[in-house]
Amino acid sequence: MKIIKTILFLSLILFVTSCNDDDDKLTNGNITLNFTHNWDGQSISSSEFNTTNLTNANGEIISISKLRHLISNINLVKSNGDITSLSDYVLIDVTNNVTSIEIKDVPLDTYSNMIFTFGFNEEDNIDGEYLDLNSTSWNWPLMLGGGYHFMQFEGKYGATGIENPFAYHMGTARVDIGVFEQNFFEVTLDGFSLTDNTKIEIKMNIAEWFKNPFTWDLKVLNSNLMPNYDAQKMMNQNGKSVFSLGEIIQ
Repeated sequence: MKIIKTILFLSLILFVTSCNDDDDKLTNGNITLNFTHNWDGQSISSSEFNTTNLTNANGEIISISKLRHLISNINLVKSNGDITSLSDYVLIDVTNNVTSIEIKDVPLDTYSNMIFTFGFNEEDNIDGEYLDLNSTSWNWPLMLGGGYHFMQFEGKYGATGIENPFAYHMGTARVDIGVFEQNFFEVTLDGFSLTDNTKIEIKMNIAEWFKNPFTWDLKVLNSNLMPNYDAQKMMNQNGKSVFSLGEIIQ
């Protein structure tokens, strides 16, 4: 009888220990998305704005004074197709050093892809809908389709002393008076495994906006680009190669 009681007692200890181990395993955690920016590998932050000279694919010397862009519908996708939504949208403002977002209560798992939208899709790009964006000069003119900017990228080009301004602003494409075309695109990045407090780097190569597949000529396309349908569609195509997955810190 004593032997049976001992066995039962040990079995109870093992059961309780096993339950505690399961409880200790985190199923959800916090992650951080860090958006970094570079020019063909050269790190770019607000400290380089207005001072660092860069050369684009067309051979033009430029400097950057402003860079803001909007990312929406950030999702993680598992191999079986299950989707975890991380964020509705985030305005990345390099000018003011707002380049990271912390997301809480994310299922800790292995994901095959990260997918997000550059700008807003047609369903979400509702004029005046987002109070925080309304207060940051982010609206896109109604006469050009309304909604919001996808990117504001500004600076100067030309040799020192004879620089000219450029304003590379992207949003809805105006086809004709009262006729508009959506201009967002989706980005798909490689997958990764998540543990609590994982930090994920998402890299933008700014130089790609000027070279792939269209070589950008700032002497021709420098300002008044918002109502320029062809310029907007070129931006859309060039933007599809600017993002890549960077360092994953567990």
